[in-house]
Amino acid sequence: MSENNILAKVNGRSITKEEVESFINMMGAQGAQFRTPEGMNKIADELVNQELFYLNALETGLDKNEDYLKEVERIKESALKQFAVTELLKDVNISDEDINEYYESHKEYFKKPEMIKASHILVEEEDKANEIKTEIESGKDFDKAAFEYSTCPSKEKGGDLGQFAKGQMVPEFEEAAFASEIGELVGPIKTQFGYHLIKVTDKEEEGVAPLEEVKNEVARQLSGLKQQEIYINKAKDLSKEYKVEKFY
Repeated sequence: MSENNILAKVNGRSITKEEVESFINMMGAQGAQFRTPEGMNKIADELVNQELFYLNALETGLDKNEDYLKEVERIKESALKQFAVTELLKDVNISDEDINEYYESHKEYFKKPEMIKASHILVEEEDKANEIKTEIESGKDFDKAAFEYSTCPSKEKGGDLGQFAKGQMVPEFEEAAFASEIGELVGPIKTQFGYHLIKVTDKEEEGVAPLEEVKNEVARQLSGLKQQEIYINKAKDLSKEYKVEKFY
């Protein structure tokens, strides 16, 4: 092991960069604050402290304490249970044939609502909205008008609101948008936010998502179902081998 990789030694036992990084990874999102040289030093200090407590516990005989030994057995039992389940389920495989069959027989799970993609220009006054509409109808580019006049942050993207389904926008806006044709300039439409000029740029009819689009989702669902089936069947088999008494 490279000496550069060793951050500290406690009674001859090395504390390494890998251990520090592993500790930080175990912290999840909270570990991000320690991904600096200073942060890693703090974690190294913590690992040094833990090693000191460990050595002291051995010296004072805490490793023979009855409560400690009970806790060790509890942890070992819990770990073995989890390991047994992991071993049982580790070889579950989902074939393309399984995926295709599940998809074809459960298409109702993969329905897609009607979706549209639209851009808008939002202003406070109806008169201003009408002026802008006239400019656009006279040849002004919608995206440029949105950038120049709109009070919505979407102006930075030419008014683009992205794709959305029914129920995601305020009712007045939604009704006008879904009723319009692609490329049609609609408005002004009054909502609680002001006056909108709307242009729908794309539409997708309600339907079923193609298998290629949801294949990973299908595989996850099917894998979960198969694992559940294997788990339940194995538990039933084991309940015949070992005495089970339930008092609930």
